[in-house]
Amino acid sequence: MAWLYLVVASLGEILGVFSINLFLKKKSWQRLLLIIVSFSLGFLFLSLAMRDIPMGTAYAIWTGLGAAGAVLMGIVFFKEAAGWKRIFFLSLIIGGAVGLKLFS
Repeated sequence: MAWLYLVVASLGEILGVFSINLFLKKKSWQRLLLIIVSFSLGFLFLSLAMRDIPMGTAYAIWTGLGAAGAVLMGIVFFKEAAGWKRIFFLSLIIGGAVGLKLFS
């Protein structure tokens, strides 16, 4: 269950970053509230995951998946560049997260 909590925490991180970008484009209290709620849920689920997963592993995977998800959101929704170098290094981040899961 802890690994599921960690994935949900990463989704909260991704949604939070996505929400920041939306807020910067059009400031409203609803978008600000979305930032607060998504990051809060991300931290809540990270704390639940860290009950069973070592702190270093949990944090590395949480930030890695959050960073990878933010890059993918930028490419898909905000038309950011998706060159082969960027995709290559993104795959290294994801590979590192998978490696931590497999060997922890």
